[in-house]
Amino acid sequence: MPVTSPPLVSQPATPTSDIDRAIADLQIGARRLIAATLDERINCVADCIDGVATVARDWVEAACRAKRIPPSSAARAEEVLVGPVAVVRYLQLIKRTLQELRSRGVPRLPGRVRVVGERVCAPTFPTRSLYDAIAFRSITAVTWLEPGVPAARPFGDAPDRLARRIAPPPRIAAVLGAGNVSSIPATDVLTSILQNDCAVLLKMNPVNEYLGPFFERALAPLVRAGMLRIVYGGPEVGSYAVQHHAVDAVHVTGSIETHDAIVWGADADQRRQRKQQGRPLLSKPVTSELGNVTPWAIVPGDYSDAQLMSQAENIAASIANNASFNCIATKLLITWRRWPQRQRFLDLVESILNAIPRRYAYYPGAAERYVEFAGGQAQADDQGRLTWLLRRDVDPHQSPRLLDTESFVCVTGEVALQADSPRDFLHRAVEFMNEQLWGTLAAAVTIPDQMRTGEGPAVHAALRRLRYGTIGVNLWPGVAYALMSPPWGAYPGADLANVQSGRGRVHNTYLLDRPEQTILQAPLAMFPKPMWFSTHRRPESLAWRLLRLYCRPALRKLPRLLGEAIRG
Repeated sequence: MPVTSPPLVSQPATPTSDIDRAIADLQIGARRLIAATLDERINCVADCIDGVATVARDWVEAACRAKRIPPSSAARAEEVLVGPVAVVRYLQLIKRTLQELRSRGVPRLPGRVRVVGERVCAPTFPTRSLYDAIAFRSITAVTWLEPGVPAARPFGDAPDRLARRIAPPPRIAAVLGAGNVSSIPATDVLTSILQNDCAVLLKMNPVNEYLGPFFERALAPLVRAGMLRIVYGGPEVGSYAVQHHAVDAVHVTGSIETHDAIVWGADADQRRQRKQQGRPLLSKPVTSELGNVTPWAIVPGDYSDAQLMSQAENIAASIANNASFNCIATKLLITWRRWPQRQRFLDLVESILNAIPRRYAYYPGAAERYVEFAGGQAQADDQGRLTWLLRRDVDPHQSPRLLDTESFVCVTGEVALQADSPRDFLHRAVEFMNEQLWGTLAAAVTIPDQMRTGEGPAVHAALRRLRYGTIGVNLWPGVAYALMSPPWGAYPGADLANVQSGRGRVHNTYLLDRPEQTILQAPLAMFPKPMWFSTHRRPESLAWRLLRLYCRPALRKLPRLLGEAIRG
């Protein structure tokens, strides 16, 4: 980074007396929140959009300094897209939902609700309001709801509660912020306030605590209303916050170790004993998003050169994004051992990764985890940068950690399965992902066109058998996180003692009741090239154009946006 860049200011731990005062403010803000009219909340959201727009440049610069992303790096686009762009997109979508509650009583979905075998399926992307069908041509998403949700009431009681036809009680939620992606703590906070009717105490993660002042400026309307307070510190501050008698609920984005320390106790023996007894240390409602060993299965087929290249770029982007410090970074490729194109495809993935500049390993413990998951291979260089590593033909019995533990570092394995046919491979891959891998957050499957058209029912049944909250078909499922309209979170059904990738959902701007699984789909080869691909030539300028579109949606902004996309 340039030597003229000012250093990031470290935030001192918030004293308990200040936390008490913050929670006292939130008690007043919680009552104000449940008394706020739809008009007042809509205006507040609009003001927050303006707030994010005002601080966006400073926010992104701070994130790039912290992660040591050079001024010329294409990786800067990541900080725009999963920072201000994602937050403004959420705000615009929830504003539209609140406006629709005011005008018609329920959200307006972007298509018809379907009932398939007594299960409700709702379209969640493209949305109607942000030119998605043009800006993200050919990407679609549908969300399946849990059994028992009626087609006539796909939103449950959320519309009545948010329109104040049902009076919610005043509540306070403690949100423990994620340290890796800047939009996560912001949208976790916004989901809690605007959808769950909770005033929020946000405890910043020490890794990205530098973002706190930007959040306070961007979300100043919520701060002024007493609906948001931000505190700083390590585990002691987090423990004090979640155990505070006035805090009603807790949301955690982080590791399963952090979750279990909060819910069951910091001492390992205590945790084990409490789990056996079913006696959690924290008895409040806890929702969470805790990561995943994210798999990507490639169903064998006769792919064209363009399809192979696009899918290889897709996978490489899913590994390299944010230096691989993502809970949805692809950590395991699953291939058919007899697939004739297997080695060529892996060569493509590896060559794209090798062309991506190495990134500074900003997340604590990354170098040590790299050694563990890379099989003792090279550590960080003298600038703290790690090498992208694809470990081919991993034996699950000899390297079980690649399957049962999220590495949170830039090492990806490949497992080759035996199968009798492509259809048998799909069946075995689904079984392998469900039974052998840790996590229930997201998975991806590349499927040849001939199988999708010729064996559609079998493909659909296989996808629905996957026990993951989001499935990407020919597309990185992490894209669903940034779209904001699909619900984001783990597959439902986990309990606190074996929480897997977590419980509950965020985003979900259509207010769908009890979402089970989102299926995100795209063609094998996409045009224009997605801006999150590492091979895109103009990602940052395109990302800023997208932010301007979202801050003030207007059709006249699309030609330049699309021109920039095509030139990428």
